[in-house]
Amino acid sequence: MGSNSDEIITENMDAPTYAPSLPVPNVQEMVRKEPLQVPGRYIRNQEERLQMDDMSHLSSPIPVIDLSLLSTGDVEELNKLDLACKEWGFFQTTLNPLNFLLVVNHGVAKEVLQTMKDAAAEFFALPLEERKKYKVASNDIQGYGQAYVVSEDQILDWSDALMLIVYPSHYRKLNFWPRTPRGFKEIIESFSNGVKEVGEELLRSFSRIMGMDKDALLGLHKQGAQGMRVNYYPTCSRPDLVLGLSPHSDSSTITILMQEDDTEGLQIKHNEEWVPVKPVQDALVVNVGDVIEIWSNGKYKSVEHRAVTNQKKARISHASFIIPHDDVEIEPLDHLVGSQKLIYQKVRYGDYLRSSMKRKMDGKAHTEMAKITT
Repeated sequence: MGSNSDEIITENMDAPTYAPSLPVPNVQEMVRKEPLQVPGRYIRNQEERLQMDDMSHLSSPIPVIDLSLLSTGDVEELNKLDLACKEWGFFQTTLNPLNFLLVVNHGVAKEVLQTMKDAAAEFFALPLEERKKYKVASNDIQGYGQAYVVSEDQILDWSDALMLIVYPSHYRKLNFWPRTPRGFKEIIESFSNGVKEVGEELLRSFSRIMGMDKDALLGLHKQGAQGMRVNYYPTCSRPDLVLGLSPHSDSSTITILMQEDDTEGLQIKHNEEWVPVKPVQDALVVNVGDVIEIWSNGKYKSVEHRAVTNQKKARISHASFIIPHDDVEIEPLDHLVGSQKLIYQKVRYGDYLRSSMKRKMDGKAHTEMAKITT
């Protein structure tokens, strides 16, 4: 099943590039060598540090949506989805127990999820020199490293990542796909195919709650893409000083995240407070991206979120981003604007995406590009 480790893979010159990022130190290796040190370039300012106190008392149950009910058009579950996206912008989808054995349109088999987790953990356990074989290129985001680093004085995130474009397959740059552990390519494909089916079912449900034909949003993603970012958050001796991932909203249509079942780290901004998202066994976390916010004229908001670290255990998360084709023009849908004030203008998605990637993660500051200025 696995790829031959001696196989020569050439770069796919037809695959698009997205945005450059400055090279930065490998955080995992830095922690391995000096586990008690926190270099100044990772230390957050006082205001951010005040917002990083223990907030477990704020933890609220994120809305849980049953995807098997959504797929049947269940009105009550659609109403729950509508409310979850208005009030939270985040929700968790439960997997039908029957789908632990079968990969169908509304679920990912439990063993597929676990195999992906195990393979990713094995990759990040490799020696640095092996991981560096897939180092991200200077002009793009695909590969192993960090993205969104745009200045030498930028405060850095306490994490490393493996970033790949999975679909369409001709967008893949296979020279950045790890060939160790054995069979990793096939594992990524199996996991991503399951996520793709979940994403398609969710887009149908979003079409329904947005007052459109159920396949309307799927039609706008016919030539779209699916990217994957596997985040590795090493332990930190002073987690109160750093962030694993800076506050941001996603420039995607939707993002589907697989967390570890036993380690918290994801937090979302809700009512101006940072709320920890407690993992739910075998559930996928879904969040509304900027594209849905623009199409809905702000009815459904892309939520700001971040990742924190801890002293005891490294954490891995798997984020899959469903995005339109570069040439799709996104703007508020007439029937969702009605008599309300128009917030967003028409933008070409490829321009919006690259504009957001060429700046550091800074909450929702990048959405200003698409807003109508007065």
